[in-house]
Amino acid sequence: MDRAGASNWDRLAPRYGRQERLEERAIATALRLAAPAPDERLVDLATGTGLLLRRLAARRPRPIEAVGIERSAGMLARVGPLPAGWSLLHADARAVPLPDGCAGVVTCAYLLQLLDGPDRRAVLAEARRLLRPQSGARLVVVTVWSDERRAAGRLAGPALRSAACVRPRVWGGLRPLDPAADLAAAGFTATRRVVLPRGGYPSLVLAARPT
Repeated sequence: MDRAGASNWDRLAPRYGRQERLEERAIATALRLAAPAPDERLVDLATGTGLLLRRLAARRPRPIEAVGIERSAGMLARVGPLPAGWSLLHADARAVPLPDGCAGVVTCAYLLQLLDGPDRRAVLAEARRLLRPQSGARLVVVTVWSDERRAAGRLAGPALRSAACVRPRVWGGLRPLDPAADLAAAGFTATRRVVLPRGGYPSLVLAARPT
């Protein structure tokens, strides 16, 4: 499925928190675009050590329910306490044990660039299944990405791809990806696009709604 299996993420979990500061700006942007209402359920696919959930828990107002999905037990063990009514599920993002249309918001940060094409499409199909059919449902994804039309991107993009190829088990998660085409193929229409070239991992934050 990805360039580092669940067992490898279990081994990385004890030190994963050291790099969370590099994700902070993109996660804050994702939460701003997601803007879950108090009466909505948010599902966070590949929640990892729960950075997005923890930052969301510190906000007011916050949704009455949020669910973190993660297939690495080691990562889940690092999430820490969450608000009452929030939960974690040890599950694969391609097959989430939740009913159709159960979420108003789905988030997915720093997962898609780890996956090959079929698995990216499977995750996005699952996100679409989880979103409620009513208007207002939305998906927000974050990927590592560098806009090579800009000077900084022309330097960062090749460097990121090279690092991912040379040491995929260590740097595979830095492979740049613009998932816009995958979102369209999965039945989403992009509504917001924010590029964050500095202040952490060079990242792309996309908000979309089911078509």
